[in-house]
Amino acid sequence: MTPFYCYNTYKSIKQMKTKKHLININPKSLKAKNRFANVMDRLHGMEVEQETDTQLFVVSINRKYCFWMNKENDPHWEII
Repeated sequence: MTPFYCYNTYKSIKQMKTKKHLININPKSLKAKNRFANVMDRLHGMEVEQETDTQLFVVSINRKYCFWMNKENDPHWEII
């Protein structure tokens, strides 16, 4: 899992008014638990920014962390 921090990347982009797709996740691996506690403020909600057939690109509610995750069998995160 490569850390990808999203500090202030979305503030300069004009956002269209569309309905947000939200999911809830739980950390599985030690790295994910560390990110969840220290960067994501222990918030389970994630906004889906992009989606492919097998992966989701998600951004934390506090907008400080974002990453690609597998829809099924992700080694670090599970969708709840």
